[in-house]
Amino acid sequence: MALSPSVCLQECKENNAKFVEAKQSQTAFIASEDPLQNLCLASQDILHKAQQSGRSRCLQCGGSRMFYCYTCYVPVGNVPTEQIPLVKLPLKIDIIKHPNETDGKSTAVHAKLLAPDCVNIYTYPCIPEYEERDHEVVLVFPGPQSISVKDISFYLQKRIENKGRGNNGGPDKPSLKRKRTEEEESCDLTENKCKGTALKRIVFIDSTWNQTNKISTDERLRGLLQVELKTRKTCFWRHQKGKPDTFLSTIEAIYYFLVDYHTELLREKYRGQYDNLLFFYSFMYRLVKNAKGAGGKGKTELTH
Repeated sequence: MALSPSVCLQECKENNAKFVEAKQSQTAFIASEDPLQNLCLASQDILHKAQQSGRSRCLQCGGSRMFYCYTCYVPVGNVPTEQIPLVKLPLKIDIIKHPNETDGKSTAVHAKLLAPDCVNIYTYPCIPEYEERDHEVVLVFPGPQSISVKDISFYLQKRIENKGRGNNGGPDKPSLKRKRTEEEESCDLTENKCKGTALKRIVFIDSTWNQTNKISTDERLRGLLQVELKTRKTCFWRHQKGKPDTFLSTIEAIYYFLVDYHTELLREKYRGQYDNLLFFYSFMYRLVKNAKGAGGKGKTELTH
């Protein structure tokens, strides 16, 4: 029996809907399988070649390393420097590294390799002095007092205002200005977002999560505005058991902070400007993933 045109049309619509749904499901599955797939990265051919040729000597210290030297912060002999991308960052970055952090397992060195002019790494207890600059520096670290990236401008501006009041008669004297209303403060928040931000430097802690407390509670960092990346999830292959998936590796935290800074504070469309910060990280992620898929149980050699 022949089907009427209306029935055929309905079946076509249903089939198309099922196809679209299956395609979306497949795309979501692929994205979950490889969250780093859509990055705008420089060619990683040099890393593939270096992996095949094996460890190489650091041209500065002579140590045997894979891809780069974590001591000298330079690529090794079989990874030409000119083939490593350089990333221009809008802010300076300080990384405070725990003395017991294993150098060969740390991702902090990726930032120094890829943005050498903007990144400094200090080994605790060596910490720069931030007290006089706490109105232009933030610490990226989770905590009960932490704020989101979008609110940074507002809270840094409040610090600038408080410093101004302190310089005019001392911090304990009441201000002669009338108390500001919530509506006025909200207007200032919007204006600050439009004007940009006083932020100039970001501080990160490079350590296993179980060792961070000593650094995060150091008096030299305690006074800094604390920022948490609450919506980002890690895909680090050394993620620590018992910690939430929002606890990121160092290079992930740096990358995601800058992406959020670009969109939330600069209010500009993100076009992959900082994606190459994950140049080494994404390559290593896929090495581990492929090893697991091949039954290697994640035992790929990534120690440098």
